[in-house]
This record gives sequence, structure tokens and C-alpha cells, in this order.
Amino acid sequence: MKLLVFFTAIFAVGFAEVQIEEGVLVLTTDNFQEVVDANEFLLVEFYAPWCGHCKSLAPEYAKAAQQLAESDPPIKLAKVDATVEAELGETHEVRGYPTLKFFRNGKAMEFKGGRTASEIVSWLKKKTGPAAVTLTTQEQLDDLQKSDVVVVGFFKDQSTAAAKAYLDVAAAVDSVEFAITSEGTLFDSAEVNKDSVVVYKQFDEGKAELEEEITFDSVMDFVEAHRFPLVVYFNDDNAEQIFGGDVQSHLLMFMKKSSPVHEATAKAMANIASPNKGKIMFVFVDLDVEDNSKILEFFGLKMEDTPTYRIINLDDDMAKYKPDTDDVSEEKIGEFVTAYLEDKLDPFLMSEEIPEDWDSKPVKVLVGKNFQKVALDPTKNVFVEFYAPWCGHCKQIEPIWNELGEKYANHENIIIAKMDATANEVDEVDIESFPTIKYFPAGDEPEIDFNGDRTLDGFTQFLESGGVIGRGETEEEEESLMEVEEGEEAEYDHDEL
Repeated sequence: MKLLVFFTAIFAVGFAEVQIEEGVLVLTTDNFQEVVDANEFLLVEFYAPWCGHCKSLAPEYAKAAQQLAESDPPIKLAKVDATVEAELGETHEVRGYPTLKFFRNGKAMEFKGGRTASEIVSWLKKKTGPAAVTLTTQEQLDDLQKSDVVVVGFFKDQSTAAAKAYLDVAAAVDSVEFAITSEGTLFDSAEVNKDSVVVYKQFDEGKAELEEEITFDSVMDFVEAHRFPLVVYFNDDNAEQIFGGDVQSHLLMFMKKSSPVHEATAKAMANIASPNKGKIMFVFVDLDVEDNSKILEFFGLKMEDTPTYRIINLDDDMAKYKPDTDDVSEEKIGEFVTAYLEDKLDPFLMSEEIPEDWDSKPVKVLVGKNFQKVALDPTKNVFVEFYAPWCGHCKQIEPIWNELGEKYANHENIIIAKMDATANEVDEVDIESFPTIKYFPAGDEPEIDFNGDRTLDGFTQFLESGGVIGRGETEEEEESLMEVEEGEEAEYDHDEL
């Protein structure tokens, strides 16, 4: 066994003995508070031994701890087995694994960095030191260039507006390491002859220099365009960085990495991505990774539909775009991307086929293709549950919803319906959680969200009150609405008389 991998030590912090595994402090209920109090800067991972994400993080976390072993100021990394130290997990509101919390002088804050060693180190350095490290020697610059991604600002005078804009970007971006220098020898070795911003990276072309005027926006766009490879391979650890960045348009390729066309497809994607940096991100979803198949469901795809690709716009209500072909050649992917960037594509709305027996049961089955005709029928009041097949809350109310359907099966103008919102999409409804329950009243009245008790009685009161009781307002507001509606009805009856 390699000593580096399995090294374990014991050392004293105050009065408590703390075990170290691969540079990471092992904390328990007995020593936790003492270690927190003894360290100005401490990152703590609350983990579960059986958690797959924790296992993936472990080597990167240990690597980060070792890289920061001699940091100035000192930054320590620690871990807590929250399945054993349950009280600590409860105290620090651990609701999932892994949960990382950063303690600065004993006060905790959420860790919002990435899950690779370089991203962890970068985030911690930003929280414990200047936004950009000052470089004075070639050795410092050489060491920095060993990172996956590092941004270096070359400024002969750091008091200029351009230098200040650069430092503002450095302070705003947590997941990338920044440095700044005014040393002439470093300008020469980097072949930079004027104030400039350079990204050094361990992928693609290895180095990129900003060619535009140095402003906050230009530097931010430049960093966003170069912080990832031309083709990013999706995984759970980089998901937040991919989908949480400034580039809101993504092309996702669904394919097994073991596919015989993988290399050719990745090369084609890179060729298309190069001239479109900052406009659209190219993401490869490797379907050899079992967990990645979950993303297929979001796009209404099945394994037999692959290889294929889609574009998603995160800034436009998650609008999805589907190509006319599943051809993964560079020509076809390029045509699809060009049409999207030129705004020549219509969003694609998923829909299952209309079941032959969609209206044969008390609860009517809606899909994208029959939603408008049924739910927006101006002569009917339609109560719809938008559900996900895997949703536990949806499964809990299913028997109640079926009972409600039975109750109103023969009603002349009330329809009880349901729609699988993971396989069907409609323009008229925005689904943010499951189940989402909405009431579409007859006439031209707008839809009403149901926020009442998910019981037969709660649903019944809502329907019998015309969508008032249970819509989510306070009791006083609901009573006021009831009075208005009753007044309107009385006035109408008087006119008729």
C-alpha cells in the first residue's frame, strides 16, 4: 500500500487528539468545536460512507488539503462522518451528502465552489486572501500554470481603470484562480507587450489572451468563455458550474463514450464550439455513466433514442430545441447551432401520444397534444394535477385524486385530470415542483394555483367554492373573494329578474 494514499497520523490540537487521513482532519463530536475554535479558516465536509458523490469527492478533497498544507494564511480541511456523528449533522443542518461548510473564525457559511481540487483551492483562497494573487517571480507564474485554469492580469500600473475592472471580476468569480503582476520580466516571458488578461488552461489550446478592451464585462465574458474546455463532459460534480454559469445556451450530446463515433463526434463538437465561445456551451453526456441517464428523462428521451442532441436555453423558461435529424455529423450539428443562434428555431414541446382511453376513466389523462382542447375548454372547469412518476408526494395523493375523480365523474362542467409533466410540456403552464395542481375555470378566467390541503375535503371545498378556498390567500382574503363572487352572482340574478 502506498504510504501517501493510506497515511494516517495523530496530532494534538489543544487538548483533543485529531486523526489525519491524507491531509484531512477527521472530526468527531468530541473534538469538533475545539478544532473549529483553533483554526481561523476551516472547511468541513459532512459525508456518508455509502454516498457515491462523497466517494467521488474524496480524492479531490484530499488533494486540495495537501495543496493547502503550507498555505499562508493556514487553511485546513476536515471531514465528519455524519452517519456516526448524527448530532453534529443535525446541529449544522445537514440535509444531504456531501454537505460542505466553511468556518471563518468559528462562523459557518455554505461552500459554493466546485468539486475538483483546483476549484476547492481557488474558492478557499478567494475567501481567505486577496481576489487575485500578486506575482513577482517566474517560479510563482510557473506554479500557477499547473492549475486546470488560472487567469493572470498583466498590468504595468495596477491603479488604472482596466486593472480595477480586472480585480472586480476576480472578486466576483469564486471557482477560478486569479493572479496579477506588474513585473516586466513576467511580461517578457509570457510574450505580453501591453496590459492584458491571459487564461492558462490544461486543455484545448492551453492559453488564450483577451483581445478586446479591458472592461468588467469583457473580462467576465472572456473568463466564462475559456474556463471550460470546448466540450465539457458532464458529471454531478461539475453540474453546478456548467448550468450555473453565465452562458445560458447549452448543446447537450447524449451518447455513450464507448460508442465507435465518440471521438469523431467530440471533435466535431469542438470544431463548432471554437468560433462560438461565450455564445453556447457544448456538453457531452456520457451514457456509459448510469446516473447520467436521468438527464434523458428531462428531455423526454429514452436510451433507444440515442445518440442524439438537444439545445436548452436556461434563460428562457428552460426552452428546448430539437434537431430535424439525429445525424451527429459536424455538418448537421453545425447547421442546427447556426439556426438556433440566428433565432430560426421554434422551441420543442414534449408530448406523449394521446392514449386511446384517455377519457375512459374518472381522472382524464392529458398529454401535450390534447391539453389545450381539454384543459382550456371554455365550457368546463378543469382541475389538473401535474405530476412526476417518481415523485413520492404525487404517489401519496394518487388514491385521493382518483377518489376525487370518482366524485365528479358525472358532473356537467367539472373535469378532474392529470398530466405527466416529465414527458409533456405546454406553453400555458410553468411547472417548478411536483405535484403542481392548477384549476382552469370556464370562460376567460385565468388559471388558479391550488395551495390548500391535499385531502378529499380540501380539494372538494376548493372546487365547490369556485377555486377560492385553498388558493393560498389568508382566510380573510378568501372570505373577501367569496363575498365578491357572491355579490356578483346576486347582482346577475337581480338583472335577470
